[in-house]
Amino acid sequence: MTDTAHTDAVSFERIIDATPEEAFALFTEPERLRRWQAVSAAVDLRVGGDYRMTLAPGHIASGTFTEIDPGKRIIFTWGWVDSDDLPPGASTIVVDIEPAGDKTLVRLTHHGLSSDQAVSHCAGWTHYMDRLGNAVSAGDAGLDPWASGGDEPDHLSAAEASWALCRHVMLPFTSEHRELPTPCADFTVHQLVEHLMGSLRALGGMVGAEIPEKIQATTAEDYIAHAAEGALAAWRAHGTEGELPFFGGQAPATVPAGILSLEFFIHAWDFARATDQSFSAPAALTAFVTGVAQQIIRPENRGEGKGFAEIAEPANDDAVSKLMAFTGRAT
Repeated sequence: MTDTAHTDAVSFERIIDATPEEAFALFTEPERLRRWQAVSAAVDLRVGGDYRMTLAPGHIASGTFTEIDPGKRIIFTWGWVDSDDLPPGASTIVVDIEPAGDKTLVRLTHHGLSSDQAVSHCAGWTHYMDRLGNAVSAGDAGLDPWASGGDEPDHLSAAEASWALCRHVMLPFTSEHRELPTPCADFTVHQLVEHLMGSLRALGGMVGAEIPEKIQATTAEDYIAHAAEGALAAWRAHGTEGELPFFGGQAPATVPAGILSLEFFIHAWDFARATDQSFSAPAALTAFVTGVAQQIIRPENRGEGKGFAEIAEPANDDAVSKLMAFTGRAT
């Protein structure tokens, strides 16, 4: 392992227990990128094609592929969306991949950085290259602590952080989980996945997201991830200022943006309970989503056929249990 930093570049080497083709996929396929680097990703893998990756809530990288040699090399430009300091296209990343015995050497060099940028990107790439190795050894690097939404999340960073929680819970799903009951009354795991897809189509559509009617995916996580990327990208482009058409009237844009966080967070808990997984969430994110729930779930929205059950008694005093009880779920 060799990591170096120069005035205009940072460079990393990792030997990973994968074939060159598998290593190439980890850098180019959204489903693989989500296992170690991206909260969500969209990739047009061709020379001249663009990519977009949310690495952490509010931190969105974008660029263009300039060279692609499958299993051997990828070159793409890099920058941060809405950044004046390092905008998309302002720097270049070269990833070289070569056999190393029965393993693979991955060498990543990030060119075109100032001294300050080299320092910050060295820290960032150290974090993600270590996660790359963990993803190979375990199949997934686990929930990224950088995806928590920070100490003061807003509506969009909370939505991205809540999606990170949800995709982490959905990742182990198999066909055996499909018909399991969930805490969401009358929904199996499969039905709740489809409900979440419908919510993303509606909420994303409010701000111009075009989510295909037919999505090619081999897992539930990948299926929802296609819609999540489109919806989250559209909300980032639109922002939360002003009002939007909402249930026959108008509402502040923060209302549907808040529902996006609720959908991801609450159903992540539902999925975890249904599949016997543990569930925890960052304190600041839980507090933010709780505040959103208290604004949106009004007494008139509770009762049979109205979307939410009456407030339940929390099983214990932790913030997640209180939030779930507020939504009407027995904890």
